[in-house]
Amino acid sequence: MDKERIYQAIYDKYIAPTKVVRKNYIGVEIEMPVVYLPGGSVPENAVHETAGRFSERFGFTPAGTDAKGNTTSFENKLNGDILSFDCSYSNLELSFGKAKTLFEVYDRFKDYYAFLNGLFSREGCTLTGMGINPNASEVHGRPIENERYRMLYHYLNSYKDHVSEFGISFHDRPDFGTFTSASQVQLDVGYDRLIDVINVTGLLEPYKSMLFANSYMPEYPQYLCVRNMLWEHSMQGYNSHNVGMFSLPMHSTRELVEYIGTQSIYCTMRNEKYVDFKPVRVCDYFDKSEIHGRYFDGEGYRDITFAPQDSDIDYLRTFKFEDLTFRGTIEYRSSCCQPISDAMTVAAFHTGINERISELKELLENDKVIYSHGYSPTELQRMFSKRKYPDFVKKSELSAQLLRILELAKDGLKFRGYGEETLLEPLFERAQSITNPAREMVKGVEGGVPMREYIEKYSLL
Repeated sequence: MDKERIYQAIYDKYIAPTKVVRKNYIGVEIEMPVVYLPGGSVPENAVHETAGRFSERFGFTPAGTDAKGNTTSFENKLNGDILSFDCSYSNLELSFGKAKTLFEVYDRFKDYYAFLNGLFSREGCTLTGMGINPNASEVHGRPIENERYRMLYHYLNSYKDHVSEFGISFHDRPDFGTFTSASQVQLDVGYDRLIDVINVTGLLEPYKSMLFANSYMPEYPQYLCVRNMLWEHSMQGYNSHNVGMFSLPMHSTRELVEYIGTQSIYCTMRNEKYVDFKPVRVCDYFDKSEIHGRYFDGEGYRDITFAPQDSDIDYLRTFKFEDLTFRGTIEYRSSCCQPISDAMTVAAFHTGINERISELKELLENDKVIYSHGYSPTELQRMFSKRKYPDFVKKSELSAQLLRILELAKDGLKFRGYGEETLLEPLFERAQSITNPAREMVKGVEGGVPMREYIEKYSLL
């Protein structure tokens, strides 16, 4: 496939859908750790029993199974909601069908959550609002045994084959997907706003780190938001263009298409089997006559050599903070799962900001609080994901800028006219004190408060 054909395929998959007129729906996904309160791995029989009873109560039907016949996902055909397990049975995800208002989602979330946690409590378990399962050091780390997650786990473990490569630094928790939980939102984006939205919301990432950090691991004590580091320093980040932030601003859809061409494919399917392989950039992949990979044949992994096919572009999987999807949406992926009482703050923040991109652009392009010290947005995002903020920061100025950003989000939600701005209130308290759930938790635990108190506090509706 010549380069222009590759670019056309990328354009057709990612850019063309943004030209379709939509009604600005919202898609919300909330992942939550399932915590076994006595410690250790969650009893999977309790998880399956709870999910089964949930599906009966709310009219969901099985939508996927693992190799042992356990149901991995349930779907409500009427509203599009899905209950699934992300990577492991210790990470439960509620994905909501497209909605017009945030309260449509929140009302269903509260009903689902109350029912699920009522059942989990009888088994010594709880869902909680944290970006890292607090039992991460004890959980077994095994993926769900289906084609997708078995392949992913095999691929992530292949980092051991690349540790000596120059410029690459890997952590030793390739099972991170089994114990990390995110709060994600998808918003429709029109073609005429696409570049501005990607650029401006990218500049917002350091500030989001301060507001939403909620993933702390004792193994990495310098971080309050360790989730992003775990992604970037794994095989998902073998090609840095697949993860994190865009390194430079985009100026046109052509630049965006060319950037996507530099992202890497690392898996595809042949004969209904997932195959993973060393990442290859899209712009190089289709020039190769053959690719060498590995697949699971039911008993073990076998080598396979195959020729690229045009349809393999469907298996390009990226994890950018602002991820353009084939649906004509941008998925915002960098935020941790929040305490359950604040579960809708991430969706509310992005929905409100989406209505005020022009005003946010002016604010951030003239920012002197963090953007006047010679650091790139990527460097700043990494700095503000940590416990110790850089010395150049003046906390009073930082708080004031956070409050200005939140006022824009609030104004955007007021403009929508559904009363959704009330969902932002917890963030104003955080901005005033320059704190976040992880900072509060670490402060308490280091002061002698048992972790279990935070597990239970962050589990309250």
